[in-house]
Amino acid sequence: MQYMKRFNGKSAGFTLIEILVVVVILSILAALIVPKIMDRPDQARVVAAKSDIRAIEGALKLYRLDNSVYPTTEQGLQALVTKPQTGDIPGNWKSGGYLDRLPKDPWGHEYQYLNPGLHGEYDIFSYGRDGQPGGEGVDADIGSWNLDN
Repeated sequence: MQYMKRFNGKSAGFTLIEILVVVVILSILAALIVPKIMDRPDQARVVAAKSDIRAIEGALKLYRLDNSVYPTTEQGLQALVTKPQTGDIPGNWKSGGYLDRLPKDPWGHEYQYLNPGLHGEYDIFSYGRDGQPGGEGVDADIGSWNLDN
């Protein structure tokens, strides 16, 4: 097959300058777009953590409906999976539990639980990407008190 056409006796094709211009344009576009795309996984993890916390809140509310109280901090979120054997042992604990298993946050850490909480009746939270209290951006704490942010 013939890939180049001839015009006026010369081969028609791209010059080195034209190819370089295209490469420069693509590089500029990549420099602008790639950082925005690379930030998406961290944003998705924050959304997933908020979703997990909402699901845990739902299970806690069912636990409270059945037992009139939330699990204590010592009983922790594990009280949603297995019947507590310490503290105030719930009398109406649902057979099979309120969650099949406790999820880990998207960074592989355990969700934290406080009852009473510092921000409400209880606090459920993840320390974020860094696994440490505080932080900013994706390292910031994600808790039941700031799910709308």
